[in-house]
Amino acid sequence: MLKVGLLGAGRIGAVHAKAISKHPQSQLVAVSDYYEDAAQKLASEFGAEARSTDAIIADTSIDAVLIATSTDTHSDLIEAATAAGKAVLCEKPVDLSLERAKACQAKVAETGKPVMIGFNRRFDPNFGALKQAVQAGEIGKPELLSITSFDPAPPPVSYVKVSGGLFRDMMIHDFDMANFIMDDLPVSISAIGSSIVDPEIGAAGDIDTAAVTLTYADGRIAVIKNSRRAAYGYDQRVELLGSEGLLQAQNMLENTVVKSTVDGVTGAKPTYFFLERYMPAYEAEWSAFVDAVTTNAPFPVTLDDGVSALAMAEAAARSLETGQPTKL
Repeated sequence: MLKVGLLGAGRIGAVHAKAISKHPQSQLVAVSDYYEDAAQKLASEFGAEARSTDAIIADTSIDAVLIATSTDTHSDLIEAATAAGKAVLCEKPVDLSLERAKACQAKVAETGKPVMIGFNRRFDPNFGALKQAVQAGEIGKPELLSITSFDPAPPPVSYVKVSGGLFRDMMIHDFDMANFIMDDLPVSISAIGSSIVDPEIGAAGDIDTAAVTLTYADGRIAVIKNSRRAAYGYDQRVELLGSEGLLQAQNMLENTVVKSTVDGVTGAKPTYFFLERYMPAYEAEWSAFVDAVTTNAPFPVTLDDGVSALAMAEAAARSLETGQPTKL
């Protein structure tokens, strides 16, 4: 039984607590949070104890920690947990700074302890099936990738101010998805963006609407589109054109009922937000982590993957600022 400490009892922490407790080979034993009441509430819900972060990391009976704290704490906690001999699953991104993330990467390498980064969308059944079809050569050579990721509504401006910006906070999932599907890193990144959804986001120095083009050494292209607002729901789609065909992963809908009348054809909207859309992916992600730790197998998403996605986010931010493509 893998004994687990959860660092962070916010919304995403609660998602992970559920996945940890549901798995037959893992046990949530302790929860910490900056707000002690939040840690106590979540811990009691899942039969765990509320402890300090330092106490969880120092406890030699705890095999692994899941880091779901604010981004500015991720690198420090990854370093502390791996130095204490624990396996780590950390939410994205590794850090708000690429320089700090690379320093973390070097320090963790010295410990030899595994770190997995929480790019949960790799574990979505639909995106996973698309990836398997690519690997099987079902559409020939991938040539043009399109990733659409629209949130139903923008986050509070208070969150935007500490998020690291759209590229590091939101599009970083899509950068990793591009790496996952194309099985390579681009050589050049071009970004455009603006704040047209919420003027306060622009006033805070961020954007809420963006399009990024990734160019690969062999001429392949990927296009990523992000918006903080889609009035109809959570829009998550992937389309890949290959030399011998097309693959598409469409939205998950609220239901599959389609009404056809003389007035037209109508159907359900996409699920409203990530909790409805990606809960199975979070559970599959945790299962993959447990399997890797218990069998000493390589992690399917590594700290290197996290650093690569962050490098792409910083390159996109630089391209937006200069108006020119940025080499990766």
